[in-house]
Amino acid sequence: MSALLGFIAGVAVAALAFPAADFLKKRYRRAKVASTLSTNQVTTVSQVLHLAVQGAPTGIVVVDRTGDVILSNGKAHDMGIVHERTVNEQVWSVTQEVFDDQETRTLDLQIPKRRTGSRVTAVQALIQPLTLVDLRYNVIYSTDESENVRMEAARRDFVANVSHELKTPVGGMALLAEALLESSDDPESVEYFGTRLHKEAHRMADMINELISLSKLQGAEALPDMEPVLVDDVVTDAISRTQLAADNANIRISSGRPSGVFVNGDHSLLVTAVANLISNAINYSPQSTPVTVSQKVTGDGTILIRVTDRGIGISAEDQVRVFERFFRVDKARSRSTGGTGLGLAIVKHVAHNHGGTIKLWSRPGTGSTFTLELPIYDPDSEAQQAPELAPEITAARRSRVLPRRKDESLND
Repeated sequence: MSALLGFIAGVAVAALAFPAADFLKKRYRRAKVASTLSTNQVTTVSQVLHLAVQGAPTGIVVVDRTGDVILSNGKAHDMGIVHERTVNEQVWSVTQEVFDDQETRTLDLQIPKRRTGSRVTAVQALIQPLTLVDLRYNVIYSTDESENVRMEAARRDFVANVSHELKTPVGGMALLAEALLESSDDPESVEYFGTRLHKEAHRMADMINELISLSKLQGAEALPDMEPVLVDDVVTDAISRTQLAADNANIRISSGRPSGVFVNGDHSLLVTAVANLISNAINYSPQSTPVTVSQKVTGDGTILIRVTDRGIGISAEDQVRVFERFFRVDKARSRSTGGTGLGLAIVKHVAHNHGGTIKLWSRPGTGSTFTLELPIYDPDSEAQQAPELAPEITAARRSRVLPRRKDESLND
């Protein structure tokens, strides 16, 4: 009887054990899934602070009195405030002063270029105590001032150059006007001085227009009307614009075979750049010598627009300066042709704003070749791009954190 009762009890326990085991197994699975999800979710305030510091556009570094880096983000490393967990020497020197008197200080740094692609050259660092309750730590905030410094230097240089260059035509026009007034009873002198005055006025108007164009190209705003532009049309329009000057100098402009290539850019600016190169070739070439415009497609997705002349050429020491504003290889020839010294500077900035470059080969007495390199427009690259993910998912993936559901909170 007891054996029978024991058998019945065993069957009952077994019958209850199977559902219990199944329940425990399911519960374990749910707990495991929840644990996996929680590792990819922002669940604590410390995680929020960590992500906020690491994603901040400002460099942030916390150091102690011994110079050990307690915390730093990627921007601080990019700006050169921290390198291999060591604080920049100049920053550390000022940081020690802050440790001594707890006074906030700022420091302007010039950052040497450490690697290709780094555009950070000027940084402003603000050093202050992390808290006045615990004086063991200082915090260093840094901002990238490279663009501001570059623009300010360009502005000062631009104003200095303009004020210097405008003095010459303005002074010349004043003298010509005075001579014109004194020769009012001499028709030949009136015609001579009037013609000179008219020429100087046009030269100054051209200079002002090119200064306006150059100031726009050096601005931070994006180029307007960026669209696929046929390079053949750019070359044709540039030759047409300079044809009259070429005819007056008895210079024949020849063009190579059409390329059929498109670039992404502004048609008017590209025509201006190529026309400036052709005008430059005409102005510095002897009478009756040819100027050639050719196109070449390279294997790396670039098209080369070359303008070649057989002019006076450019010496090696002048070649590094020809793209500077107001620089002239032959000042006497530039004055006689009405040159402003801004044409090649405009070409350089047009090339830069279109993602290209401008290069020069020249030999005195032989001639010069200016090469405008531009990236070829590829419509397939844009068409094949995958559509953007939802902003919430995209941001979460960038932070390597799965997005939370709207009904979840940090305290869940």
